[in-house]
Amino acid sequence: MSNLNSTPAGERIHIGLFGRRNAGKSSLINALTGQQLAVVADVPGTTTDPVLKAMELLPLGPVLIMDTAGMDDTGELGTLRVQKSLQMLNKTDIAILVIDSTRGITEDDIKLLQRIRDKELACVAVFTKSDLAQEGNKTAAACLPDTIPPTIPQISVSAATGKNIRELKELLAHIVPQKKAPYPICADLIGPGDAVLLVTPIDSAAPKGRLILPQQQTIRDIIDAGATAIVTRENNVVHALEQLKNPPVMVITDSQAFGKVNRDVPRSINLTSFSILMARHKGNLEQAVMGVASLKGLQDGDSVLISEGCTHHRQCGDIGTEKLPKWIREFTGKDFVFSWTSGTEFPTDLSPYRLIIHCGGCMLNEREMQYRYRCAADQGVPMTNYGLCIAYTHGILKRSLSVFPDLAEKL
Repeated sequence: MSNLNSTPAGERIHIGLFGRRNAGKSSLINALTGQQLAVVADVPGTTTDPVLKAMELLPLGPVLIMDTAGMDDTGELGTLRVQKSLQMLNKTDIAILVIDSTRGITEDDIKLLQRIRDKELACVAVFTKSDLAQEGNKTAAACLPDTIPPTIPQISVSAATGKNIRELKELLAHIVPQKKAPYPICADLIGPGDAVLLVTPIDSAAPKGRLILPQQQTIRDIIDAGATAIVTRENNVVHALEQLKNPPVMVITDSQAFGKVNRDVPRSINLTSFSILMARHKGNLEQAVMGVASLKGLQDGDSVLISEGCTHHRQCGDIGTEKLPKWIREFTGKDFVFSWTSGTEFPTDLSPYRLIIHCGGCMLNEREMQYRYRCAADQGVPMTNYGLCIAYTHGILKRSLSVFPDLAEKL
């Protein structure tokens, strides 16, 4: 369970282990974590789905280590497993290329390394089973000078004996992922002593006894900035504002309450949503703003993809499957064909869709969210997010961007 003191998966450095079947990936992840996290067996293809483990790796900090299925898997199911593993590359910050020392570097390893380099990922080549390797085996790039560039660190380890496992951790901890520094959620928009009013509806979809992750993260961001967070429900906004000696510098609401909160908050106070702030935090706000305008140009029968970064039990009144389609139909007066994906599922071929509407992506890291937006841009499919779509269908898009005046002026 998430809480204010834990680091969400989306904010952790993602370290992925990739390689052929039986290369020693699962044994390596067990050695790195100090736990029997992954099942280890001599049978090829033991790992069928990605295995994730959150941990601290100092001085790198909070990380998420991901074990994946072998890239040389075969058959119909094997092909699906390989696709799953390749999807994990899209959210990887540091890639570990796992190479079996007893077999040497193969064509599959070379192809995988090229994929990693094409995605401009930080990478380390790890030669496993060093305790079993015989003299003369090709266990280092010195034997294949044109295969692994000298810029990619290499290390030989043994999960069985523990050889160089500590050294590998230290090596990983000193690799700086090639990623753009993320925007804060809202800390740069406020100052010490400011008050920020947060509106958090509590309905059947809200987790019992706690706030959802974007609300938790925003509260922490406000506190870190030396400001004050005031939290209330959507039916108590007017009363909360009356209790404040000075008006808040902004009101941040759950997107689905945009309509009511817009009516209750004076125009002199900036209004935005958690979802819109998360889009900026992940580096995709401007593309999402440009994408939402395409909603008016859609025709009856067009396909719209609604995608969420997490998986949850959908209940009556779910925002993605019920509220969004309803608001879109009411706004456009047209009927569309809606499709849904969640979690790590995101189509490679986006050509069937005329618009993609994504959640704020609080459970996905920056690299994964930017990958999805790049896929949409490369295929010419407009993409936006929940908060912007709801603001647009409620006629308050420009106001919802009032905290970003330069962007609002482009509308």
